[in-house]
Amino acid sequence: MIFVVRTITNKEEQAADLIAMKAKQNELRIFSIVSPHGMKGYIFVEAPDKETVELAIKNVPYVKGMLNKTIDIAQLEDLLTATKQTYNIEEGDIVEIIGEGFKKAKGKVKRINKLKEEAIVELLEATVPIPITVKLDNLRVIRREKPETGKISESEEKE
Repeated sequence: MIFVVRTITNKEEQAADLIAMKAKQNELRIFSIVSPHGMKGYIFVEAPDKETVELAIKNVPYVKGMLNKTIDIAQLEDLLTATKQTYNIEEGDIVEIIGEGFKKAKGKVKRINKLKEEAIVELLEATVPIPITVKLDNLRVIRREKPETGKISESEEKE
């Protein structure tokens, strides 16, 4: 049976980790915990009964409660289907950071980790070069250096 657990928005992964640790420590029969990307405020817990989930989530930070009904795995198929996000960002690109603490800051991409979907960006406006790690979906390419000519060209926004 799959139960829906409500969490604080943007704390789904932390709540899932804490529930998993508690279940392991107390030897609760939790089979899986899923925090689908893009599903804000909810995680899914697979367990044999409601009481097991209630024990697992009791007094866990970031957990608000549990819905009273279960869901079928077929309802989760769209959320669980792996989709490969592609990004048009390369090392050496000049990018603008959108949606994070350094919003509107410009930087140069030094390294890309495609598995984690992150980039190491060196801020341009800083007096001392500061490398920061930013999720790829929070970057927008504003200039790209063409490898064959070494010239800078204007680039379109990432899709």
